[in-house]
Parts: sequence; structure tokens; C-alpha cells
Amino acid sequence: MGRIYCIMGKSASGKDTVYKELLRRFPGLRTYVMYSTRPMREGEKDGVTYHFVDEDRLRLYEEQGKLIEKRVYQTMLGPWTYATVDDGQIDPEGHDILMLTTPEAFIKLCSYFGRDRVRDIYIEVEDGERLLRAIKREMLEPRPHYDEVCRRFLADCEDFSEERLQEAGIERRYDNQDLEECIQRIAGDMEHEGF
Repeated sequence: MGRIYCIMGKSASGKDTVYKELLRRFPGLRTYVMYSTRPMREGEKDGVTYHFVDEDRLRLYEEQGKLIEKRVYQTMLGPWTYATVDDGQIDPEGHDILMLTTPEAFIKLCSYFGRDRVRDIYIEVEDGERLLRAIKREMLEPRPHYDEVCRRFLADCEDFSEERLQEAGIERRYDNQDLEECIQRIAGDMEHEGF
């Protein structure tokens, strides 16, 4: 039975880097491409970064009973929806999957597929360090949106509150002050489970 490894963490916690490195170390892992209504950024590819769709397409998936979960973020550039759709990427009897998600989505994935199949990987970084990382990353954008960096930073306080993490049953926490050490701990835990 395939497992679903869910990497979660506040913005600029390094979860994308951890995700890429785990895929490199475990070539048998499959990935899940989420759905989003946000505009495609330079360098992104439809079906690779996200499946870029409109709200009508998400409503159709919901009517078909394929919408596992969705979240709407009120950004400085308008509302953006992110969603997980049962489109065949996650085979209940198939391969292990690695995906980036949120505590809210983690709860719904557990409900949809069963808690015994879904694993939590929560990446933590001290808030001051995260804010510095986020600003440095935004400075590299052709048109930086520092207001959006601030909005995401503040929204993370609620989305990843201790209460929300406990409600979701998130137990595995990995400090990412040292990237290699963080990845080694996660990889060790995955190997211990028989990956």
C-alpha cells in the first residue's frame, strides 16, 4: 500500500529544497502536482509546477466528487485557490507519493485516504530567520511584492499555530537550521518505515 508523505512548513522554511532533495535521494517516490488558480510565474510550467486552472474547472471537479480539499488565500493580487484533486496521481495501492501541503489539507488527505497511509513531515525554522529568507528570495523577483511576503508571514502564524498542528495530529517536526542534518533525519525516518 502506497504512503503519502506530506511536507509542511511556513513560508521560507526550506520545504521546497527538502522536497527536491528527498526526491533525489528516493528516486522511487512519485510526486503530486496540485491545482491552482493563481497566475503562472516566469519559469513555471503548467502540469509541472501546478495544474493552472480556473474556478470553473475546480467546481467541475467538486461536482464530480474528485475535489479532496481546497484553500482560498486572499492575496495582495486577489484571491488564489489551491486544491488537491483525485485525478489518478495518487494510486491507493501504488507507489509512495511526496507532496507539499498544509495542515488543513493534511487533515483532509487523512480523512480521504486514511490516516494509516498519510505521513506528516513538518519543517520548522525560527521566525526571524524565515522572514530574512523570504525577503532575500523576493528581492530576486523581477517585480518584488514585499506586501505579499508580509501577508504570507502573518497568515502562517494562524495556519501553522500550535493549536492547528495539534488538531491535525502533526507529530514529526524537523528543525531546518542545518539543511543537511534536517534532510538526513527525515530520510532516516522514511527508511525506518521501510521505504
